[in-house]
Amino acid sequence: MSDDGLPHEPRGDAGAADVRAGTFASGRGRADRAGHDGHQEETAVPAGGFRSYYGRPVLKPPVWEWKVPAYLFTGGLSAGAALLSAGADLTGRPALRRAGRLGGFGALLASTYLLIADLGRPERFHHMLRVAKPTSPMSVGTWILVAYGPGSGLAAAAELLPASWRATPPGRLLHRAGRPGGLWAAAFAPALASYTAVLLSQTAVPAWHEARRELPFLFTGSAAASGAGLGMLLAPVTEAAPARRLAAVGAAAELAAARLIEHRPGLETRAYTRGRAHRLRRAAEHLTLGGGLAAVTVARHSRPAAAAAGLALLTGSALQRFGTFEGGVASTKDPAYVMVPQRARLDAAPEHGSDR
Repeated sequence: MSDDGLPHEPRGDAGAADVRAGTFASGRGRADRAGHDGHQEETAVPAGGFRSYYGRPVLKPPVWEWKVPAYLFTGGLSAGAALLSAGADLTGRPALRRAGRLGGFGALLASTYLLIADLGRPERFHHMLRVAKPTSPMSVGTWILVAYGPGSGLAAAAELLPASWRATPPGRLLHRAGRPGGLWAAAFAPALASYTAVLLSQTAVPAWHEARRELPFLFTGSAAASGAGLGMLLAPVTEAAPARRLAAVGAAAELAAARLIEHRPGLETRAYTRGRAHRLRRAAEHLTLGGGLAAVTVARHSRPAAAAAGLALLTGSALQRFGTFEGGVASTKDPAYVMVPQRARLDAAPEHGSDR
């Protein structure tokens, strides 16, 4: 025991020194010890393991609950549906337009509820509207939601307007405002789909921060795939051609970005290829791939196949968000994801090279 009452850390060999320094002792080290005959004897020292100070995590895991990945999914779904409905409106596909507008606004309501519920106190969302801080992804994202919401709500209200009310002057005005509202929401949809990726990547969570270049493409592709999946699920096959094309593009972007994340050099991305995060992401990839392939093949002529493909895309998009979230949480619980890359960056720095 030391004077301050804390137990001493292990001492006495090169492996223990590596452990205290927070590094991996790679391979088998060597230590010289004097033998009984006075000659130096070279013996192997077992490879050291890795642990942090008293085995405690270096970072605190995020306190966010399941509401956050659900919020990420529903926000992306709303953005993808808004883009799809705007295209359907401009090309004369009323059933697909209606599905996109109503589904997108419903997803927006769910996303807003999940965000406010996770904040714990609803007034915190109001407080974020009191300032606009361009350097804060949270502040920018809040204002993106505020700008996107009215257009989405106006387009959905135009779809819900009873036919008898459309003959009245207010009804005609609301009905005509549906297109500008839908186009307004579509203009902000890409920002809504991708800002959450920027929000995650600007945290100290290693797995999210190291994937900062790929996460926006992953989330945007996932949003497009989910919005297309909603259109394929709810619209007839004769109107769903834009949804099928968007499904193929979104699925390809999502799958490509997911693989790029997993094959990035560095220890941090291993958090995505192990444990619960790996299982969720693998299931997501299989569903997204299957839904994307079905969208360009059997879904073109079969209503049940189109609905199944749309459901697969929606489920795959949701699992992708939950898997990405789980990977980030896992990377905060293992000290190696923080300490090992730090040590590698220090060793690669020019000043370290000049000291040797």
